[in-house]
Amino acid sequence: MTRVAVLGAGITGVTTAYALAKRGVNVTLIERHRYAAMETSYANGGQLSASHAEVWNHKATIWNALKWMARRDAPLLLNPTPGWHKLSWFAEFLAAMPDYERNTIATARMAIAAREHLFAWAQAENIAFDHRRAGILHVYRDRRGFERAAGVSRLLAKGGLQRRAVSLLEMRAIEPALHGDFYGGYYTDSDSTGDIHKFTSGLADACVRLGVACRYGAPVTALAREHGKLRVSVGDGEGEDSTVFDAVVICAGTASRAMAAMLGEHVNVYPVKGYSITVQLDDGASQAAAPKVSLLDDATKLVSSRLGEDRLRVAGTAEFNGINYDIRADRIRPLLQWVEQCFPDINTRKVIPWAGLRPMLPAMLPKVGPGKAPGVYYNTGHGHLGWTLAAATAELVAEAVASSSAANR
Repeated sequence: MTRVAVLGAGITGVTTAYALAKRGVNVTLIERHRYAAMETSYANGGQLSASHAEVWNHKATIWNALKWMARRDAPLLLNPTPGWHKLSWFAEFLAAMPDYERNTIATARMAIAAREHLFAWAQAENIAFDHRRAGILHVYRDRRGFERAAGVSRLLAKGGLQRRAVSLLEMRAIEPALHGDFYGGYYTDSDSTGDIHKFTSGLADACVRLGVACRYGAPVTALAREHGKLRVSVGDGEGEDSTVFDAVVICAGTASRAMAAMLGEHVNVYPVKGYSITVQLDDGASQAAAPKVSLLDDATKLVSSRLGEDRLRVAGTAEFNGINYDIRADRIRPLLQWVEQCFPDINTRKVIPWAGLRPMLPAMLPKVGPGKAPGVYYNTGHGHLGWTLAAATAELVAEAVASSSAANR
């Protein structure tokens, strides 16, 4: 039987391990943390959002980045300190701008395909993850943003996604709890939300039931090709050991770039920091005042998701500042202010802040499938849409691995 190591136990690694195990592959899941889903899959915005499939390679992104450079609380913050990794990433980002429309359409198609697998897996494995199928409402504060969204909606429609324009009156009917001055919105009733950490942890348990060997607390220290196989070395705090596999799938988020380099490959993943807050809705008044429909506020680039009855997750911002997990008060403050302004009757006494690093590739599409070296596969670089796309990309890479192993028998 083919032996495959899946490196990384975030949403992409765990879904990949599960998809491989369902195909009868002998899988070892290797993760540096003590548990699954402890980094970017811990406290994201919660949205399963095909409606957010627009890639960022657009002149509007460049303009906003330049406009906001002097603001420490800007939705998109670029640290101006130069560095080869950052410069090379932005050069490739600019080079991908002509593919903006094609990549947006491709992302929408992938997001739609992912739903079928994720929902089926949750049902088959009885995973409770605060799933809410109430749609996602994009809100716009001015006519310019609303009209630009019409063009994005046409691209999403080419990818198979329907989202409809709604008036201010319709917005209020969809989400009566929302306060503030808005121009209009777009509503996608097929989108949904859920707790990524709960889902990933539940699917990791399902992997164990399927026979996946899970090695937690085992950071990868070396990868090497050896006599047609792949040797994976890990350290566990008490020393180092290595195991030979027929194939490896690199699903290591922002660490994927370093792992690819061990094998002589260039995978230009950059860590783009995002922040979230989880507001504990501990009283009946706050629960009644909190939104039930997931929101994306275009002006602030913030998203919100209701997770069960007693939690509201608000997330957003993009910070280009290298590997940096610091939770900055000036970056958290706009999230809290957004809650206080848009939902003033929520008690914000108990708020949990968090920061995570999105693994982004310059063209904003994940790297999925075989690498240059035989037996090496990738499922990484999902950026802000890992939760939305992971089930589809896991199926793609698992099918590639399984097909290759069958052909080599």
